[in-house]
Parts: sequence; C-alpha cells; structure tokens
Amino acid sequence: MAQKTIAGKTVNLTDEGYLEDYTQWNKEIAKEIAREEEIELTDKHFQILDFLRKKHGEGAELTIRKVGKSGIADIKELYKLFPGGPLKKSSRIAGIPKPTSCV
Repeated sequence: MAQKTIAGKTVNLTDEGYLEDYTQWNKEIAKEIAREEEIELTDKHFQILDFLRKKHGEGAELTIRKVGKSGIADIKELYKLFPGGPLKKSSRIAGIPKPTSCV
C-alpha cells in the first residue's frame, strides 16, 4: 500500500494504483487519474463511472459484458472511451478495486 496525494487529497493506493478505500473518491480525483491514463473525461465517462461505483457498492461482480449491457455504452464504445483495457482503466478511475475478471 502506498500513499499519494491526488487532487489535493491523500489517499491509499494498491500496488497497481487502485484506491484502497473507494469512499475517498471524488470527481476531481477521477479527473486526475484519468489524466494519468491520458483520458479526458466527458459526461458519458462519468455515467459509466457512476454505474461502476453503484454496482460495486451493491457487491456485484463487474465484467466488461455487464457494463456493455448497462445501456450506457456498448462494448465497442467502452473500448473507445477507455482504450487499452476499458474495465481495468474505468475501475481505476472510478476508485473501485480492480475487477477479478481483469488480468
């Protein structure tokens, strides 16, 4: 576990850069993590991030397929919004743990 200041807030991160405590997340933290991933967040990104956070809070196991069936964006669009690993990157930006379905 490492500590890092993101958007003026000190947070604990896993070795892979995911927030240890998803309640520390806010939109400013999301924007800064997204910048690290070279992603500029839009309303569509935030809709997906909100969906991920809600499902995580409900204890649901997240998969790219479930996100694709959310009605927010299909799988092809997810790859455009979060290139190079949509579920992995979107989860990190959303402040939730890395999904077990991600390598």
